[in-house]
Amino acid sequence: MTEPVDILAVFAHPDDAELLVGGSLAAAVDQGESVGILDLTAGETGSRGTPELREREAAQAARVLGARFRENALLPDGELANTLPMRRRVAGLLRQFRPRIVVTHWLEGRHPDHREAAALVVDASFLAGLRNARDVPGDPHRPFKVVHALTFREQAPNPTFLVDISEQVERRFEAMRCFASQWDGATGAGEVHAGGSRPLEEQVRAQLAHYGSLIRVPYAEPFWTREAVKLPSLGSLAVSTF
Repeated sequence: MTEPVDILAVFAHPDDAELLVGGSLAAAVDQGESVGILDLTAGETGSRGTPELREREAAQAARVLGARFRENALLPDGELANTLPMRRRVAGLLRQFRPRIVVTHWLEGRHPDHREAAALVVDASFLAGLRNARDVPGDPHRPFKVVHALTFREQAPNPTFLVDISEQVERRFEAMRCFASQWDGATGAGEVHAGGSRPLEEQVRAQLAHYGSLIRVPYAEPFWTREAVKLPSLGSLAVSTF
């Protein structure tokens, strides 16, 4: 059985994890937490690059972030759906990797695969914990929490929490640069809308700086959970009102 990981990033396409939560994954590694990445598809219908090239780029990016492993569920790109066969596939992988925390897409997205992935991951996480679930390989395991990335979302709710990635932001960009086939010369990508002719990296950096300002640090990434966040005391609150 695979050694359990603390955090498993489950996203629709190779490069989604780097673009949306790369800094937080690197920060987790720096805190001594184990991280894995599960790409749901190989991105085979994408307009740029090839699945083989993206696989090599994804492996290189995972090494930059410090992920313990990167796997691919090999579900059909452009056709993700929260169906029972796909839930069973993802649930089996969750049982294999046994993460405590799963992080995935926000509930909405420009790409249909992104919003489908969010629902698929939540329901597969529940299915993975059912002892008598049919046609799901492995021993039952249900992640403790599913977290959704809000990065670059328009009209998103206020974040439940933000992760300070100030010390990891350059490593985040190094991981992004591994996907040259996708982003070289780009001004927008995925959920990142083009800022005129401003290069993608500059656009991303500006938004990460905005998130950072919300918690009074240089750079941050935002997240949302269905549950409230528990604090040990009022005195532990960390962000100044003024």
